[in-house]
Amino acid sequence: MAVLLVIGLMLGPVIYIIIGGFRTNSQITTDPAGLPDPWVLGNYTDVLTGDVFWRQFGNSTIAAVITTAGVVALGVMASYVLARYSFRGRGAMYALFAAGLMFPATVAITPLYLLVKNLGLVNTLPGVILPQIAFGLPTTIIILVPFLRAIPKEIEEAAAIDRCSRLGFFWRMVLPLSVPGLITVGILAFVGSWNSYLLPLFILNDQETFTLPLGVQNFSSQYSVDTAKVLAFTSLSMIPALVFFSLFERRIVGGLTGAVKG
Repeated sequence: MAVLLVIGLMLGPVIYIIIGGFRTNSQITTDPAGLPDPWVLGNYTDVLTGDVFWRQFGNSTIAAVITTAGVVALGVMASYVLARYSFRGRGAMYALFAAGLMFPATVAITPLYLLVKNLGLVNTLPGVILPQIAFGLPTTIIILVPFLRAIPKEIEEAAAIDRCSRLGFFWRMVLPLSVPGLITVGILAFVGSWNSYLLPLFILNDQETFTLPLGVQNFSSQYSVDTAKVLAFTSLSMIPALVFFSLFERRIVGGLTGAVKG
């Protein structure tokens, strides 16, 4: 019963926003908690036929895809070194990445903005993507290191006997065996980038470069009197992340379980 109550509290606002997009402003004013009567498609069609939503959708998609690729690629390479090689300072390096989990972006937002500005990346997607990759690496490394440590030494020794180089072992054996962990960190990086708001808020000032979280805020300000259309825009903005996360939920649980076992 308690679980159902928690699920209801979590899904209730999402369902309300989605259904609210099918109502008119008068319906919302008259009966805020009621169902659409009649159901109105105009709010959603207005948003979908406009260029603002699709431009911001494209910006969010580009940022999320590149961020995910960067986090996974850099994360698996760093994790491989930390998991499979012994060298001075390895423990300190791993502890540094672990400490990154406790370092919120809000603390670094001002110096980070100055750094991005000095690099000439303000109002550009790279100015958002590069910091997102950096902030995504600690979680990625913490998850992947146990995966890579769990690969038996015997496999690496057998590969060496077959004259497989270390790089060849990494490509042919390590990557295929760590696919569950790679999928997990990729999903987390994608959803985190898609939902990112604070960093784009500081970096992006031009509406042409806005991602969807910023677009929702800007759209809400422009159409503050049109509550139904704002609800429609908001629901369309969050549906891709919800669908993506729902489809790969088992992958995330399986990847995290493997990391704990490792």
